[in-house]
Amino acid sequence: MTQTQTDATITAQLVSEHERMDFMPRLFGRHYIQGEWLVYDWMRHLSSEYKGGYWDFYELSNGGGYLAPRREGTFKMACAGNWFEGEVSADAAGIIATLYALNGLANRTEDDAIIERYYQLANFAYEHAENGKIAAAID
Repeated sequence: MTQTQTDATITAQLVSEHERMDFMPRLFGRHYIQGEWLVYDWMRHLSSEYKGGYWDFYELSNGGGYLAPRREGTFKMACAGNWFEGEVSADAAGIIATLYALNGLANRTEDDAIIERYYQLANFAYEHAENGKIAAAID
């Protein structure tokens, strides 16, 4: 039996420095300026510990992607709308912020590509080591 993309493990690949400029348009399409801003804004909203900084970009083997702050350790996060409070890795925090941004952008634009990016990232998040916390944060 051969694996198909739907039953294969989804992997994340760090975007190289020379490919960073092309990442946002690939992830957010023509909404890339708004999409990037939304990720950073959601991170500020979800974590009082976040004070800015350098972010890494990740492309997923299923075609999606996400941003994650480059930081050792964890972020305390609180989502007032669903009562989630918890500590997550910087990687999980970035996934959460990117999911919130994609969701908001999808609702505003009704862009099928943005909706697809949301589900691609959600499928990756389901396989993530911190999937329970990510799911609770975005519920």
